[in-house]
Amino acid sequence: MESFKNKVVWITGASSGIGEAIALAFAKEGAKLVLTSRREEELLRVKKLTGLPVSSVLILPMDVTEFDKTQPAVDMIIKTFGHIDVMVHNAGVSQRSYIKDTTMEVYRKIMDVDFFSTVAITKAILPYMIRQQSGHFIVISSVAGKIGTPMRSGYNAAKHALHGFYDSLRAEGFGENIHVTTVCPGYIKTNISVNALNESGGKFGKMDANQANGIPADECARRILEAVKKDKKEIYIGGFTEVAAIYLKRFLPNILFEQVRKTKPE
Repeated sequence: MESFKNKVVWITGASSGIGEAIALAFAKEGAKLVLTSRREEELLRVKKLTGLPVSSVLILPMDVTEFDKTQPAVDMIIKTFGHIDVMVHNAGVSQRSYIKDTTMEVYRKIMDVDFFSTVAITKAILPYMIRQQSGHFIVISSVAGKIGTPMRSGYNAAKHALHGFYDSLRAEGFGENIHVTTVCPGYIKTNISVNALNESGGKFGKMDANQANGIPADECARRILEAVKKDKKEIYIGGFTEVAAIYLKRFLPNILFEQVRKTKPE
């Protein structure tokens, strides 16, 4: 996709962090935006920041785990703009708790938000993209989608699941000109750790030191858009340590496992 001008881009988790940064980056490219999260007032704030005409931004407040609202949301977008060109699956929640302490309800919530919501939205959008013979899914996974680490078991599992599902979609959608870019951020400066779930489903409420010193969200967004323009299939965005860990797992997994085992969880 060489240009995003007048392309219709739907972004979940658009009210803060990477999602907000992606919205602003697409706005600069002249895209039309659909912004989704649970917090309508924050979506309105982001809409104003885009500087786009009112008619070019649709605010669509929604809890992505309320799956019965997925199809009506897609119908609303089609009614407003006529098509959906890019779907950014960004809504997500992280975790900070040990397996032995974590309730099944927490695991279910993480899987619903981080994995099943993307499946529901994708299945609702896919018939339209097949009909128009074009579309691009941007899937915000994580380095955690490649490497399992302590205190993030449910988050790791959900992100790993994204890779399996969207690798399949990439293969199945090839004949209909449907593309997938899977993004694996490392430490990005957002509130993801603050909003992470603890063992009982409450908020962790602390900023990880690595997160606080991470790559700015706007730089992450810039790299994502560049990758989509080049139709990259999978990209890694982070510091040397996170990216190196992915390659260690591929080529020297025993060394990585020893390092992860010795890592003191935040």
